[in-house]
Amino acid sequence: MIQLLIDNPLLLLALVAAIGYPLGQIKVGGSSLGVAAVLFVGIAFGALDPNVKLPEIVYQLGLILFVYTVGLTSGPGFFASFRRSGFRDNLMVGTMLLLAAIMAFGANKIFEMKATITAGLYAGSLTNTPALAGALEYIKTSAPKDSVEQMLAEPVVSYSVAYPMGVIGMIVVIYILQKVWKIDYAKESRAHKEFGNSGEKLINLTVLVQNPEVGSYPVQGLIRKYRWEVVLSRIKHENRLSLVGGKTQMLPGDLVSIIGTEEDVKLAANWLGVISDEQIDMDRSELDFRRMFVSNRQVVGHTIRSLRLHEKVGAILTRIRRGDVEFLAQGDTVLELGDRVRVVAPPKRMAEVGKILGDSYHALSEIDIMSFSLGLALGLLVGAIPIPLPGGITFKLGNAGGPLIVALILGKIHHTGRIVWDLPYSANLLVRQLGLVFFLAAIGTRAGYPFVSTFTKGGGVLIFLIGIVITVTMALLTLFIGHKVFKIPMGVMLGILAGLQTQPAVLGFALEQTKNDLPNIGYSTVYPVAIISKILFTQILLTLLL
Repeated sequence: MIQLLIDNPLLLLALVAAIGYPLGQIKVGGSSLGVAAVLFVGIAFGALDPNVKLPEIVYQLGLILFVYTVGLTSGPGFFASFRRSGFRDNLMVGTMLLLAAIMAFGANKIFEMKATITAGLYAGSLTNTPALAGALEYIKTSAPKDSVEQMLAEPVVSYSVAYPMGVIGMIVVIYILQKVWKIDYAKESRAHKEFGNSGEKLINLTVLVQNPEVGSYPVQGLIRKYRWEVVLSRIKHENRLSLVGGKTQMLPGDLVSIIGTEEDVKLAANWLGVISDEQIDMDRSELDFRRMFVSNRQVVGHTIRSLRLHEKVGAILTRIRRGDVEFLAQGDTVLELGDRVRVVAPPKRMAEVGKILGDSYHALSEIDIMSFSLGLALGLLVGAIPIPLPGGITFKLGNAGGPLIVALILGKIHHTGRIVWDLPYSANLLVRQLGLVFFLAAIGTRAGYPFVSTFTKGGGVLIFLIGIVITVTMALLTLFIGHKVFKIPMGVMLGILAGLQTQPAVLGFALEQTKNDLPNIGYSTVYPVAIISKILFTQILLTLLL
């Protein structure tokens, strides 16, 4: 059986995924490991024999696909985060990584460990392969020639022992703290709308306008002045029904339809007048409504306001459904491939609106291979660029950092001329899930045997225990300081922790727990700083200890 797995890596990949994925759905105490269970199954298979492992290309492909798709969806949120707290979050992560380096330095002095073992321990406990690669490059150029070969093997050994618990330790800490702190991720997402769409249920109420001040401003002026997070869709004035535009002027006695969350709708309704029992949105003879898909790539990446649907075809968009989340279609909302929008328009103009938006499900089931592959290629090229740092140190963003950085930028700009970088929402999730499964299965099988064999040798237990202490300390301190001291939402903090660890497996677990995109924002915000910091600190450790 073992030989069969060695000879058939695709069979090994299929078995690890087929066993790990359903195991991850099993709930214990109301929570489950999710896709992270694939990692543990991979470790179990890999421990059987040193040759039971997936090719490195599987690991690399999975990593690239995962971080690239995460970057595409996180681009807008990543750049917006620096207007809020990006500097603070990155400073926190940099401080935590410095503390981890100090802990590794202390362990070296207390237990009289080799410098090379210490460097590998630091990189492994923080699960960062580029940091290990940086350490190996440093050893090649700095160590005596007669001992280079032996010294190159030592950080790899300690890295392989510390790495698995660098993942498992983070997941365990997250699992425990979310229970102890009784985190309600859905409620948290609703309370922090500044991080994106909360998914809170939208309602539609008809309001009888009574406030005499309503005539002082057009609709867009009222929304801007009172900061209402609502959409006004229809207005009935003197028994005539029409759409509400930004320049529409309301008067006392008008009936107006308001859409938004219950809290926001009632806030606007209380100022305008009183809630009416009459449902003006039920009359579909003059104004109809339909759900349409955004499949026309020419409108993707553009704001709703820029489409000028009201002026061109007498239509407005009121709601957008993206994945499982429904939110308001406001003027500055940027349309993405796969969005399902609710259109309100005269029945005779619906076909024109459909032509503008595309409204083709078939078109959404196809990925633009050219733009997708070009984006990946750009990311890999950026990752291969050597970047010089003070002290003669150079580093590369690698196959994880390069695609992520490029995808963040492409996700922010959405399109370049006729090239649309976005993926349809469903396609993005599919590629992301496949990438993560490939990545977890590969690193699990490749780490399984070295972990077991090294652990059983002399010194392996000590490295293992020190690695756990560093990993768990970083996780506990980061989550406590971020969530309890800085009051950062736990969902965002899980992403920051995964970014500090530069670990997609932890991010995958975080996404399983939160059921929203908040972890992606935290991960993308701190990942670049985390990867650079770890490479630097690993080489500084070698400089101080060799």
